[in-house]
Amino acid sequence: MEDVLDLYAQPYDAKKPVVCMDETNKQLISEFREPIPIRPGQPTRYDYQYRREGVCNLFMFFEPLKGWREVIIKERRTKKEWVLCLKQLLETHYKEAEVVRIVLDNLNTHDPAAFYELFDPAEAKCLLDRLEFHNTPKHASWLNMVEIEFSVLTRQCLRQRISSLQHLQTEVATGAHERNKRCCTVDWHFTTVDARVKLKRLYPSYLE
Repeated sequence: MEDVLDLYAQPYDAKKPVVCMDETNKQLISEFREPIPIRPGQPTRYDYQYRREGVCNLFMFFEPLKGWREVIIKERRTKKEWVLCLKQLLETHYKEAEVVRIVLDNLNTHDPAAFYELFDPAEAKCLLDRLEFHNTPKHASWLNMVEIEFSVLTRQCLRQRISSLQHLQTEVATGAHERNKRCCTVDWHFTTVDARVKLKRLYPSYLE
């Protein structure tokens, strides 16, 4: 926990950016009947019946000190997709960074060894040398600032019924672009000192 909180307290460093990442899934749903459009005093009404169109996975990357985020959508949630998203992140957005410090949870697919399953040893090591992983403790995903971004994205578009991957990509990209344009960030106040006081019960007992 303190590792992540100390990381948040460090000043911005373009050569060593801090990027929070997490993922969630989205059930794609199409309408069985056309919704009744919104009217004065009446919200849009949807039929209780719907068609399931599959599930996709959303990988979100959020750099709080820069106010930048991106969501990559994949059809599956495996180690392979996670590795490919990180490779894309390094080669597209952080080509000039020496190392990208990633804050993430302990999901079983978040396994650095998976790089060696997809790439030859030289390329795998080259990619991993530019990544530094900082895991949140189990049952403490709230320490990851990207959770706040997912909450915003849910209010923006994920609550609605979305029928296709293409529609979802459009909705998500629009939301991310709008927030990136305004450089929206998180006003984070919880520090290591706060943790030692407010979460004292979670620390091991110290006996002199």
